[in-house]
Amino acid sequence: MDITLHSAFLPHTDPEASLAFYRDLLGFEVRKEVGFNGMHWITVGAPAQPGTSIVLYPPEADPGRTDDERATVARMMAKGTYAIMSFATKDLDALFERLRSGGADIVQEPVDQPYGVRDCAVRDPAGNLLRINEVH
Repeated sequence: MDITLHSAFLPHTDPEASLAFYRDLLGFEVRKEVGFNGMHWITVGAPAQPGTSIVLYPPEADPGRTDDERATVARMMAKGTYAIMSFATKDLDALFERLRSGGADIVQEPVDQPYGVRDCAVRDPAGNLLRINEVH
């Protein structure tokens, strides 16, 4: 069987802030932008991974959610407990300094974890937790 990850979805609350974070700070390319009924979807991805994308979507776009569920998602996003994604880089310190100097919401500075990875953690403008591992 041949299966790969094509796209992952993260909610966003501000298209401009999301572009500034994912495009300008992380260096992802914008692959697609779609607007519909006042909502905005943005597809981004690492230039070195053309077949894998992140779709930043408006959380209110899910028609299967009730108003109570939408309110719960909004509260979780505001606390940074709704979505988590993990990235990897060869130069964690340089990327971390770029994020810090760009005003990213720092959760954890680079540290050697007891389970064998060196990583840091930041939140994107919507509150999604992003862990960044150093790889060699």
